[in-house]
Amino acid sequence: MRFSPAAIALSLTFAIMSSASISGRADDDVDARSIALVKTGDEEASAGRVDSAIGWYETALAVDPSNRAAYVAMARAVKSQGLNGKAIGLYKEALEIDPNDQIALAEQADAFIAKGALEQARKNMARLTNVCRADCASVARLSFAIDAASRKEQAQASAVDLKATLGATPEPKAN
Repeated sequence: MRFSPAAIALSLTFAIMSSASISGRADDDVDARSIALVKTGDEEASAGRVDSAIGWYETALAVDPSNRAAYVAMARAVKSQGLNGKAIGLYKEALEIDPNDQIALAEQADAFIAKGALEQARKNMARLTNVCRADCASVARLSFAIDAASRKEQAQASAVDLKATLGATPEPKAN
């Protein structure tokens, strides 16, 4: 009975220490080697060697999976290859590390627009509007891009309807 308070305090101390060791490093504490690898990848991408850049970004993520900049950079690289779906997934990984990353939100919305997923792009734009309280140029740009894409979709749908109407042959009348 007289050891109960000490036992409770000791068990509480162990619980706190074990949860601290499980959590690991903070998201902002990215391994310096991973940052250097991203810089090398950026140099490769700037030189037009996108496949090599992707390899450097993958290596950076192998060194430190919490490197949000590596996910964003690799998403840009794969997007430049026309792989918008893969880019969306990579932006999602970056947003899991920091849900308020304005760059990842805006660029993922661009990838959604390119894929024709305008509703998802609108959701990203709404999140970006909440995160970016001041005058945010990317919100206005996204709004314009979404409107342009939706007008294009409507024009294409109208053209398909018009083609179907023009291509239809009248049925012969029964006498």
